[in-house]
Amino acid sequence: MKTTELLECLKIKQVIGHLPNQIKSIHHDSRNVQNKSLFVCISGFTVDEHDYYRDALKKGARVIVANRSLTIDLEKNALIIVPDTIKALAKLANTFYHFPSNKLNIFGVTGTNGKTTVTSLIHDMLRKLNQKTAVAGTNGMLINKHYFQTANTTCDVLTNQQLLHRAYQEGVDHVIMEVSSQGLSQGRLSGINFDVAVFTNLSQDHLDYHHTMENYGYAKGILFAQLGNDMTSPKYAVLNCDDPWWKTYNYFTSAEVITYSIYTDAIFRATNINYHTDTTEFTLQSPEGKHLIQSNLLGEFNVYNTLAALASLYVKGYSITTLVPLLRGMSTIKGRMERINVEAPVTIYIDYAHTPDAIEKCVHAVRSSKNSEQQLIMVVGTGGERDKEKRPLMGEKASQADTVILTINDPRNEDSNKILTDMEKGMLHNNYSLIPDRKLAIKQAIQLSKPGDIIVIAGKGRENYQIIGDKKYPHSDASFAIEQVKITYPD
Repeated sequence: MKTTELLECLKIKQVIGHLPNQIKSIHHDSRNVQNKSLFVCISGFTVDEHDYYRDALKKGARVIVANRSLTIDLEKNALIIVPDTIKALAKLANTFYHFPSNKLNIFGVTGTNGKTTVTSLIHDMLRKLNQKTAVAGTNGMLINKHYFQTANTTCDVLTNQQLLHRAYQEGVDHVIMEVSSQGLSQGRLSGINFDVAVFTNLSQDHLDYHHTMENYGYAKGILFAQLGNDMTSPKYAVLNCDDPWWKTYNYFTSAEVITYSIYTDAIFRATNINYHTDTTEFTLQSPEGKHLIQSNLLGEFNVYNTLAALASLYVKGYSITTLVPLLRGMSTIKGRMERINVEAPVTIYIDYAHTPDAIEKCVHAVRSSKNSEQQLIMVVGTGGERDKEKRPLMGEKASQADTVILTINDPRNEDSNKILTDMEKGMLHNNYSLIPDRKLAIKQAIQLSKPGDIIVIAGKGRENYQIIGDKKYPHSDASFAIEQVKITYPD
């Protein structure tokens, strides 16, 4: 792209030195810089790229965007000084990639729990309707059938624009994105033109970052406020009106609001819910009348997730009559109350639940369908160096299980005994164990089980690693559980 055309997107700037005619790429990580590129110095929480601009110049950067004066060879390169490099990067990235989100149908799903399930449901139903799709979130980004691993649930602003541009080039029509509170507060979603914004629920999490629930809730609200006031382009906010935060987001947005619920009046509502060991059934009340829903997804929280997905597709023109049959053959979401296939007289689920609310919903989902003779054994973990205030609450919610084994998801650099002691403070009965080694905790749960029992291993879902210290080590809850079941139940 012509450099002068690219820089026109920045109104307030100081241009010093020699501008090249063309810019071939944009970067904010000096390690990725290529020849004839523009490098933006971002001041992050742990790294300030202003310290690495010389490395970027050595690798071929010709234009440096910074928030202060830097020493460079102005006869060969240019320095652009702006008030805010993060906001400048958002404008530059959108301009360089020709605003790809304007050419796509973009769904954004935010909330404490349920984001991955809702995005997966929307994505899977669209695929069954022969639509070309991309889905982004905790598990990376899938564009048609090509998978791209990403560092965070919500990518940085440059990566978002790159991936959206690629999706458009590959003929994608719909993009479904998990939207995190950190991503919103850090401006990683800047410039993405969302068509549908979905709210699942809000409960305690990430307070190590946001400090208060009010800050956390308002960060989520940015998504709905950013839907904008352009009435020529239809925008929709899909809100769970059983959660009190829906009123705040309804106030924040100028978009048309579509509500869903179980316990209150809403445009989409589930009634007559029946929970079974392998399925859930309920009556859907919708603008197109009543429909019987049969789903392989378990628990009340998945009823909410299903309602959110149906409402999101309905506002984009898909009829409920067309969507309902698609749910019957929908497989469970990987790592979300996923039943592991084992040849043994026990039932094992793995789940990503790592918040008090998610643990409570996970237990409720199992207890709703189990009989009085079955024991519920639950492995519950939390991470080191993260949101310590929620640990006792996790123990409290896990206490609804018959037997609890408290363990650790990712210890990082924190003392394991301190993590477990914090969780132990919330326990409401004495039938529990503290086992810091996650594999030993899973092994113990399986060894304690008897034929007919149900085991839930919560905290990591389908993650294939564990963070110990500053490194990731291979680990799979599902694979290890299958190995241990074969040992405990050899026949």
